[in-house]
Amino acid sequence: MFKLRLSSSKTFNRAYGLVGGLLLASTLALSGCGLLPEVKDETAGWSAQKLYAEAKDNLNSGDYVRSVKLFETLESRYPFGRYAQQAQLEVAYAYYKDNEPISAIAACDRFIKLHPNHPNVDYAYYLKGLANFNDDLGYLGKLVEQDLSERDPRAAREAFLAFKEVVTRFPEGKYAADSTARMKYLVNALASNEVHVAKYYLKREAYVAAANRAKEVLTTYPEAPAVEEALAIMVLSYDKLKLPGLRDDAQRVLKLNFPNSKYAKGVSTVGKAWYRFW
Repeated sequence: MFKLRLSSSKTFNRAYGLVGGLLLASTLALSGCGLLPEVKDETAGWSAQKLYAEAKDNLNSGDYVRSVKLFETLESRYPFGRYAQQAQLEVAYAYYKDNEPISAIAACDRFIKLHPNHPNVDYAYYLKGLANFNDDLGYLGKLVEQDLSERDPRAAREAFLAFKEVVTRFPEGKYAADSTARMKYLVNALASNEVHVAKYYLKREAYVAAANRAKEVLTTYPEAPAVEEALAIMVLSYDKLKLPGLRDDAQRVLKLNFPNSKYAKGVSTVGKAWYRFW
């Protein structure tokens, strides 16, 4: 009977190393003889202006990968001057258009750090806000079915802060109006997210956590529509915690600010009937 005999590890390693060495030597020999084609850099000798123009054409035509490559080549070869600075912004935009929000945000942060007083730094903040804003829409914008306690509103908060920077520092800039509109949306979305989390705790009888999350809505987003529901959650949570003073205060504020609220109508005492709203 034939038996396959395995070599020892040392013998195998020596043989493998010998074969590898021969292959490497052959490759080098072929390369030296010109049998393997050399990879040529088509951009060799291009000026900063030509690199920028070519990268911009690729960006406009939707070839974002090549555009990023050319802009990065431009910056590495000509690190000083207006073309290099503009290339950094264009890279951020190319990543944004290519649905790469993490890379876009990183590029914006880099530009802001390197050029805090640049005439176009407001655009860097605005673009950073857009990248976070669009990344956030996956759950806050659609509110898909998901365990609400697992949702992380970090992207929405980062977007809000970036837009706030635009509005605060550049109120007359061309990105201020759109930033303001997006901030209003984000306030409502963030407040709604807090209310959803508060309801999550409420249904699980974690009344302290529910009251605290609802109170956060009143403190941080006092003009958001979600304040009405947050007050209702506070009323019920404080009632369950046997804190009549806090309960009555919350109910008084609710009736004062939302006299036609479905949570306040006909409610003289707080009890199980409130659960029908959730």
